[in-house]
Amino acid sequence: MEIKIAGVLRASAYSPNHIGHDAAILNAAADALRKRGCKVNIYSEEQFVSMEVEEDIILDMCRGEKAIEKLQSLEEEGRLVINSGFGVENCTREHMTRLLLNNGISYPESLMVNTNENVRPQLEEMGITSCWIKRADGHSMHKEDVTYCRHLEEAQEVIHEYCYRGIKRAVVNRHLEGDLIKFYGIQGQPFFYWFYPFEKHHSKFGDEDINGRPEHLKFDLESLKEMCEKASRLMDVKIYGGDCIIDKDGKISIIDFNDWPSFAPCRAEAAPYIAKCVMQNIREWHKKREA
Repeated sequence: MEIKIAGVLRASAYSPNHIGHDAAILNAAADALRKRGCKVNIYSEEQFVSMEVEEDIILDMCRGEKAIEKLQSLEEEGRLVINSGFGVENCTREHMTRLLLNNGISYPESLMVNTNENVRPQLEEMGITSCWIKRADGHSMHKEDVTYCRHLEEAQEVIHEYCYRGIKRAVVNRHLEGDLIKFYGIQGQPFFYWFYPFEKHHSKFGDEDINGRPEHLKFDLESLKEMCEKASRLMDVKIYGGDCIIDKDGKISIIDFNDWPSFAPCRAEAAPYIAKCVMQNIREWHKKREA
């Protein structure tokens, strides 16, 4: 029986400076699935939202609110969705922060606030000075959605700017010193890729330069892989990427975890493993339907 899959591209608004890279990895994964005998039809996120989807299997990079709602509805109907619409929602800042902190995954000390609040007293009590302010209610679309602040006065100004922009909630993360590492992984697969973005000049908005040139601090790679696999299953995101900090003692802290990144430095290597993950999940899905 022919396996029919809908591949849904990410809307350009959610691919700042990465439109081509995001489209390329989905198309590469689709080609790898076609080699395995699947029929994969590619749709834009806008088409997916506006049309009736016939395929029972959906391979998506969606991040828009309407698209996420539709993905969740289709999952509840019994269709197979990778990445899960519920997982995509889990990757928004406040959901991610609560999930990681509440489940013992090393993550920066954080504060979740309304943007009309005076946050300085709480930050002073926590001993936080330099920090990151991130919109809590959705995925980043603009450079200003993630802002590094050097002191509390700047942090308060940024919080108020979010309020003026109509963003009601923000997450404040303590800034962690150390080497910044970017990683890509696929749940249940041996594929895992990491690198120092500073050295490869890999950046969307230049924030990767804040921590500066890496010192190549020692860390346990297997521990990083295990932490990412645990986060992937916790957040229900099978195709993932993110960022972590390695401190001078080798401690690993995840600072960001994303649903389906671009895999730009390792696209050719990742695509066959994405296809393998999808096929494995299709087999498991069929078994559950037949049980």
